[in-house]
Amino acid sequence: MLDLTYDTPKPKVIAGAREDWELVIGLEVHAQVATNAKLFSGASTLFGAEPNSNVAFVDAGMPGMLPVINEECVAQAVRTGLGLKAAINLRSAFDRKNYFYPDLPQGYQISQLYHPIVGEGEVLVELGDGTARVVRIERIHLEQDAGKSIHDMDPHMSFVDLNRTGVALMEIVSRPDIRGPEEAAAYVSKLRQIMRYLGTCDGNMQNGNLRADVNVSVCRPGDYEKYQATQDFSHLGTRCEIKNMNSLRFIQQAIEHEARRQIAIIEDGGSVDQETRLYDPDKGETRSMRSKEEAHDYRYFPDPDLLPLEIEQAWVDDIASALPELPDTKKARFMGEFGLSDYDASVLTADTTNAAYFEAVAGEAGDGKLAANWVINELFGRLKKEDHDIADSPVSPPQLAGIIKLIKADAISGKIAKDLFEIVYTEGGDPAEIVEARGMKQVTDTGAIEAAVDEIIAANPAQVAKAKENPKLAGWFVGQVMKATGGKANPKAVNQLVSAKLSQQ
Repeated sequence: MLDLTYDTPKPKVIAGAREDWELVIGLEVHAQVATNAKLFSGASTLFGAEPNSNVAFVDAGMPGMLPVINEECVAQAVRTGLGLKAAINLRSAFDRKNYFYPDLPQGYQISQLYHPIVGEGEVLVELGDGTARVVRIERIHLEQDAGKSIHDMDPHMSFVDLNRTGVALMEIVSRPDIRGPEEAAAYVSKLRQIMRYLGTCDGNMQNGNLRADVNVSVCRPGDYEKYQATQDFSHLGTRCEIKNMNSLRFIQQAIEHEARRQIAIIEDGGSVDQETRLYDPDKGETRSMRSKEEAHDYRYFPDPDLLPLEIEQAWVDDIASALPELPDTKKARFMGEFGLSDYDASVLTADTTNAAYFEAVAGEAGDGKLAANWVINELFGRLKKEDHDIADSPVSPPQLAGIIKLIKADAISGKIAKDLFEIVYTEGGDPAEIVEARGMKQVTDTGAIEAAVDEIIAANPAQVAKAKENPKLAGWFVGQVMKATGGKANPKAVNQLVSAKLSQQ
């Protein structure tokens, strides 16, 4: 069972010149569907290809070319909906959204306005401070992506690359449930995590495979509660949409700036115009792009070339039965099965490869807590320092499990374990064989340890006198013994012997 007992975070409050204001945020996340072919053609979706090389006739808007829907795109949208606990609509339909832009050869975009494939759902967004918010999903619909206009290749001309034209997108539309910049970034991050687990979108924001349009408005304290009670949007302020955000950091910055801009306008006696804006990260400000269009501005009508899309419940059930374990479920299992803290479980389930690596180590080592400590602190720490991810790890799960098993068997001390990890990380090899070959095995012979303790005590009478006055100084003797034995002495035995010997002085 999932533990959903979280405190709800407080809304972000921004102090204006005259009064306090609260933020209201909704997001439209555009996620590129992970398929090899486009939504209505067989053209490749491969990123980085030569400009205009992945373009079919239908993508280019050639006369007489008819769209043919890609079944896998539909299946991926259904998977995403199921992963977001959303209703799957067995009957959906495609519409034409009409507007002119140079990178839209058809002069319209095929989308789903009136009958989306996925209905209402929700996602739990944790904020890392013990709070979490359930963000409602209004809908997910399928649509085509547009191409890309390029303005920096020539001082007098612009170019158009149609490789992205027709690539399948899932537009995930949230309710205005998000109340702060950090929440917005966490929401996008959680969506990306879920879709990566599902394999429906790779979440690569740098390549434009995950982008967000951020709707921001401000209201006075108490007005949002009125909206919640009535679902009447008039209680909320006029929203502005910030287009094409592809950075979690920039999303937060843009929201903060846009909110302050709106507050300044209202407090100066003006009114906020509903419009589409762009964020300039260099200047740290949003600027007007165009007045916000309404549905009638796009002259939506059902696409005459595509019949309504009808899918069977049995097909949806088959997809549901094959879904992988999702992040929230996996996190709860790690906490219950391995006794991990909320933080450690969150780190280890942030990515499917991280989770799989940890489970492999824990399973072989037989100790989930110790495995989590070594995976997070030693391995992840080292990989981050070298700007690598888990896929680049030179230490395999069996090797790391081997180190942990040596620790559990008291064959090596914690210090020797770190030295051994360094050897395995840089040189490779079997941990047990390395310990034997290099004489790294922990000294457990109490006679040998006792001799070292006696020698250190005899050589340092002044320290002995200080330790008798302040027992905490016994740690100095422990350190000296460990140093004298090359870190091989069993620390527990050293501590016991030092305490016993000092008490006899």
